[in-house]
Amino acid sequence: MSSEVDVNQKSLQVAGLFAGVGGLELGFERAGLKTALLCEVWAPAQAVLGTRFPDIPLEPDVQHLASLPGDCEVVTAGFPCQDLSQAGRTAGIDGEQSGLVSHVFRLLKRHHPRWLVLENVRNMLVLDKGKAMFHLVQELEALGYTWAYRLVDSRFTGVPQRRQRVLFVASLTEDPRDVLLAADAEEPGTTDLTTDAYGFYWTEGLRGLGWAQDAVPTVKGGSGLSIPSPPAIWVPGNPMGHRIVTPSISDAEQLQGFDKDWTLVEGATEKKGDRWKLVGNAVTVGVSEWLGRNLLSPGSYDESEAVELAEHERWPNAAWGRHGRRWRSSASMWPEVRPYTHLLDLVECDELTPLSYRAAAGFYSRTQRAKLKFEEAFLLDMKKHVELMDPHR
Repeated sequence: MSSEVDVNQKSLQVAGLFAGVGGLELGFERAGLKTALLCEVWAPAQAVLGTRFPDIPLEPDVQHLASLPGDCEVVTAGFPCQDLSQAGRTAGIDGEQSGLVSHVFRLLKRHHPRWLVLENVRNMLVLDKGKAMFHLVQELEALGYTWAYRLVDSRFTGVPQRRQRVLFVASLTEDPRDVLLAADAEEPGTTDLTTDAYGFYWTEGLRGLGWAQDAVPTVKGGSGLSIPSPPAIWVPGNPMGHRIVTPSISDAEQLQGFDKDWTLVEGATEKKGDRWKLVGNAVTVGVSEWLGRNLLSPGSYDESEAVELAEHERWPNAAWGRHGRRWRSSASMWPEVRPYTHLLDLVECDELTPLSYRAAAGFYSRTQRAKLKFEEAFLLDMKKHVELMDPHR
């Protein structure tokens, strides 16, 4: 899905903190940027990075990282959003208990990259009723940064995964609005989507469903017990018993824009659920490729569309700010629309696994108590699936 890179265009050197399995860095490299440093603490993720980026220096812990490469122009960080909350509650960002994000600020004080790129979950905007986000922008503005962010849906890159993530870009010298907010597209309707597959969360059913036509909802890292919990797929045209299925981990990798078996490396497969956690926590590669191209060739943002936000107003889906002031942007979650890959064209249909009896029965039981609306045909297929999978029938 990537297009050709202009070899005559000047590249940018990237330092990837909290690198995971390299979703940001892989997309940036496809866009023409160069990875100069990776930093990741979790051993399974280190194993993937060491295999997929064999020539790149790999540091094991941001807490012990003294400095960044001198020619580094882009710093990326995908720290857990809870660290913002933790840091915001301390008496200073340099305290030992201030969260891992404090080490990003520490490195920024010593090194002044052209761009700072953060990626995080949507909850980043509402954590601590917005106080965590306020802490982030307050600290960056104190260091002289201007900033912009935008909530994007991974489907704009063409993958059939409805995944909403916050992209945050800041700079001391450049205009981050030109990177994130200059281009916009309307979210496509359902006309071009197929009706042969629907994704949903089998782990929910009471208050949420994650229903997605011709797509799956967000690929997650698993439960709190590290149990893999892939989304489920309803395929109405399949034989009974194979209409309620789950994708494989290789499917999940491709739903994230990676090559199949990206995480199938020695050291990353020893514990059940690790690969799901690696893939579920990653950045969709197509999203980072789009961002990388904009870092190399920013657009031109028209600030006349912006509306200034009041001091205690909720964080919107897109905004920008400087010098203690912030503005709402009307930018949608679809900066562009790339050719779409239909869900059943991406997954390996012969390797889809029927949802287990226990999982299906639990989900169906929740639907009977829920106030949500479900398609009648879907519930009927789910009921029949439970009956067929029942080991005691």
